[in-house]
Parts: sequence; structure tokens; C-alpha cells
Amino acid sequence: METISSMLLVVNFPSWLKPEIIPGLPFRWYGLMYLVAFSIAYMLYRVQIKERNFPMKDDELSGLFFWGILSLILGARIFATLVYETSPIYRREPWLILWPFQKGRFIGLSGMSYHGGVIGGALAILIYSARRRFDYREIGDMYAASIPLGYTFGRLGNFINAELYGRVTAGPLGMIFPNAELSVKEEWVRNLAEKTGITEASGYVNLPRHPSQLYEALFEGIVLWLIIWFLRNKKPFKGFLVGIYLVGYGFFRFVIEYFREPDASLGYRITLVKTDLPPAIFSSLFNFSTGQVFCFIMILLGLAWIFAASRLPDRIPVRIYPTKEEEERRHRRNRRKLKKR
Repeated sequence: METISSMLLVVNFPSWLKPEIIPGLPFRWYGLMYLVAFSIAYMLYRVQIKERNFPMKDDELSGLFFWGILSLILGARIFATLVYETSPIYRREPWLILWPFQKGRFIGLSGMSYHGGVIGGALAILIYSARRRFDYREIGDMYAASIPLGYTFGRLGNFINAELYGRVTAGPLGMIFPNAELSVKEEWVRNLAEKTGITEASGYVNLPRHPSQLYEALFEGIVLWLIIWFLRNKKPFKGFLVGIYLVGYGFFRFVIEYFREPDASLGYRITLVKTDLPPAIFSSLFNFSTGQVFCFIMILLGLAWIFAASRLPDRIPVRIYPTKEEEERRHRRNRRKLKKR
């Protein structure tokens, strides 16, 4: 095993942290993190309903989340296999997209795309709002204020799985992730290994990486949620929070993608500065990953939506709906006025 120098703050990935909750059983922390995320989003949505006396019954809220979660998972999974999977297996056998077994072993749905989940969730909101005659802008704003904090736990699930780790770093913030070894045949690998004081083992070396999952959990989750939650009762018009969510997430993720290693099979989608360096190490601000391309589109869509929503009719920003008791009192007052006439 490699030995680590006394470089400031560089640590090993916790060896006691395993993907399985109980070794040998098909229950993983990643799946549990999803359940925690959905539960938190549900509770935050209920808080907003109570704050505004929003006319949504419990069964309607449950239905909204059921179809929203189902659409999110379907969108995330389908999008991942279409965009990030370079193998033709899913095109030849599309039923495998949603098949959670491999060689008789339960592996779950391996590979999900955040951007596909956004598309699926947005479609669910639009369809459910139309069928139940809710204002999709109000539904969307309450979703925008509920989702980011839950998203934090999804990224913690990625961290526990030791996946989606960041690029190699020689800076003070680095972590040695298992199964992220690099061949010392590459000159840049040898140079960084020497610089960081890490020795090779059998022709391979495990260099420090940015813990980009934790960066995402903090900024795309906690920080973004705090911003939107603070604005939920101060928004200038309905639909504003949806735009802030799209722009905010797109911006944070775009920046963090510079620290996160792109998928090895895809590399950069746009290369404006030619480089011989692999995506595992930062090369230029003008070389963009798949995630950055989609985040840039998110930012544009968010800005366009803010512009459009600010000009739609019925733009009352925060509508506090009357309770049943208040409605009854109003009706009694109206009846008394009519009798006096």
C-alpha cells in the first residue's frame, strides 16, 4: 500500500466506510440516502403547504411525490444510459435499463443522471398540476425550495460508494480514494507522485483526489437550499424560485465540474484548448465536460424562465390561502351583508 507524506490535510478514504449497510446483504447506503433525500423533500414541502394553507390534501401531496419520484428515477436512468453509456448494450437490449440484476446478483440501478432526473421531475409536475388544476408555478416553487437539501444526501451516497471522485490534486485538500489507481507509465503521474511523496505499488499509484462529492453536497445541496429557502417568502413573482434553482444549481455544478473527473469513456465534450493531459488532471478552463454542457443549458433555461415568468399573468408572489374557518367567516359576513340590503 502506498505511503502518504505529511502533506497538509491529505487523508485516506475511511476504510471502515463500505457501500453495504450490512456486509453480504443487498442493502446499500446509497439507496438509503435516496430514501432520506425524498423524505426530507417531502417534509419541507409539507412545511410550505402549512405556511400558506395551500389547498392540497394529503393524498394529493402523496400522489404528487409518488409520480414525481417515479418520473425522476425513470428520467435519470434513461438519460444516463443514452448519454453516459458508450456501450451499445442498452440499445440492443433496452429492457436492461430498468433491470436491477446482473448475473443473478442484485445490483440496483447502476448509473443515474441528475439532468435526466430534472427533466423527468419537471414533466411530472406539469402533468400532475394540469390534471389536478394546480398552478404549476406554485407547485414548482415549493419543489425548488424542498429538493436541494435532500440532494445533499444523494452526493453523500456517492461519497460512501467512493465513486464520482474528483481530479488529481497536489494541493492541500486531497483524499486517497480506493480503486482510483493510475499507471506510473504516464510521466505526469510519476511527477505528481514524487511531488506529493506517494510511492508506487506494482506499477500503479493512488494519488490524492478532490473529494468533489462533498463539494457538491455542500454547494449544490446545503448552500443552494439555504438561498432558496430564505427567498421562498420574499420572491418577486410566482415561478421565480424555479429559475433560481436552475441557475443556482447550474452555476455551482459548472464550477465544481472543474474539480471532478469527467467520465473516462467520454472525456471532454468541448475542447477549446488542445492538451495531451487526460481528464483526470485539470488542464484548462476552456475544456468542458458533459456535465458542464448540460449545466450551461440549465443556466440559460433558468434565466429564460425568470424572464418569462416575470411577465406571465397572475404573478402574486406568495399567496396565503384562507383556512376553512376563515372561509366560513367570510361567507357568513357576505350573507349578513346581503340580508341588510
